[in-house]
Amino acid sequence: MKKVLIASFDMEVGGVERSLISMLNNFDYQNYRIDLMLYSHTGDFMNLLPNQPNLLEESAAYKTFRMSIGQILKSGKMSLGLVRLMAKYKANLSTSSEKGYKQMQYMWKYSLPFLPKHKKKYDLAISYLWPHYFVAEKVEAKTKIAWIHTDFSTVDTDEKVDIQMWNKFDYIVAVSEECKNAFIQKYPSLEKKVIVIENITSPDFIETLANEEVDNPMLGDQRFKIITVARLSHAKGIDNAVLTLKKLKDKGYENIAWYVIGYGGDESMLKTLISENGLDDCFILLGKKINPYPYMKACDLYVQPSRYEGKAVTVTEAKILGKPILITNYPTAKSQLKDRVDGCICPMGVNGIFQGIQELINDKSLREKIADNAKQHNHNNNDEIEKIYKLI
Repeated sequence: MKKVLIASFDMEVGGVERSLISMLNNFDYQNYRIDLMLYSHTGDFMNLLPNQPNLLEESAAYKTFRMSIGQILKSGKMSLGLVRLMAKYKANLSTSSEKGYKQMQYMWKYSLPFLPKHKKKYDLAISYLWPHYFVAEKVEAKTKIAWIHTDFSTVDTDEKVDIQMWNKFDYIVAVSEECKNAFIQKYPSLEKKVIVIENITSPDFIETLANEEVDNPMLGDQRFKIITVARLSHAKGIDNAVLTLKKLKDKGYENIAWYVIGYGGDESMLKTLISENGLDDCFILLGKKINPYPYMKACDLYVQPSRYEGKAVTVTEAKILGKPILITNYPTAKSQLKDRVDGCICPMGVNGIFQGIQELINDKSLREKIADNAKQHNHNNNDEIEKIYKLI
């Protein structure tokens, strides 16, 4: 029996975590023994983990990566706390508008001397979420794989530091061809390592959950209902969604509401932006939902207003549920759908999203066509996991 380690951060609600659950649900446990290493045993998705993988005990040292600097210092791990302060200081010297990526890199890089090595040996070790230092530096395995879920051409990282880490892996898995191409554009020397394995989707599972009864305010809302399921972060463009709804209202589209499922660091800013634009009754933040599918099922239009994506799990899920879809033209958008076939792609930014929504509101036949095409497509791709087996 082959021994496999899969490592990730935690099981908070998110697309990466949902795709991890789908992978774990589809593994061949008769031929593969799976150890699951979560740095923190936290998150609403913990209860959705299947029973077959062996969930390893939480490590106090690795749990610090899901703690604040203050919490780390209070826990007595002074070295790791000081490392975090140093990483934050160095990241703040950067001119990047999103310093969090570099801070995360430096945090892991400088923490390595204070982190324990993993004792077991494996045939395959998978690091499922960047940065991949644990598997790269602290795990012994015949084959090592690092997963990429985002468009790395849009992520400001310390490339010299990053490439040293990537070179520790035998394969780098991108979730789409476009995601792969964007990565190679940034790291051309790694081209031979990069392969594509798409996120595994389970249509039956999603359709079953979509029929669960939940407290859903959308069911009694007679307005044209848009929904977005995403982290409340700069990357997901929810601020542009707010401004787009304001523009729709100003142009006379009064009978419309936009719901958002998700949580994140931009929540306070978004609430202020919603209030400043007088949209409290029609731009509605529903917060974190373990099961977003009944809400998605109740919408008239699914919109992904992202500034960048790897391959948004939620867009595929909306297609499974047979919803009309609009996404922005982020670099990997064409890996998600065929424009005007099973969804529509609009230009980036408020004006582009406005034009895309305006057309779909006014053209019911187009909405029905793309929803029907999305529903009829076979979204079951369980055979993607065979690609993993071939790498062992």
